[in-house]
Amino acid sequence: MEREIIKTDAAPAAIGPYSQAVRADNLIFVSGQLGIDPVSGEMPDSVEEQARLALKNLDAILTEAGSSAADVVKATVLLADMGDFALVNELYGDYFPSPYPARAAFAVKTLPKNGKVEIECIAIRR
Repeated sequence: MEREIIKTDAAPAAIGPYSQAVRADNLIFVSGQLGIDPVSGEMPDSVEEQARLALKNLDAILTEAGSSAADVVKATVLLADMGDFALVNELYGDYFPSPYPARAAFAVKTLPKNGKVEIECIAIRR
């Protein structure tokens, strides 16, 4: 199995002992992305801004890996508050083209850096 570590400066650096993404053969496993601005390192207050940045970061990593939102087959959305589900779901639906990938979405007690949303995915590299 061919394995490659994916890294881009267009998304925030990992904040722990993990890679932004790993390609294994034609699958790309993207680590959870918080709504952190890759330039300033800051995280906005609103869940809407955080979700937009998380998706932008996801997109930057997928692009670096030779993939795109259209190639995502599975995504996981983690929320600090399930009350934000409808708003994040709307932004998610605008980002991913139909037919949509499989997905899980659930609330967690706490996210890193007290984020409000984190999104990870698995994609195909064409």
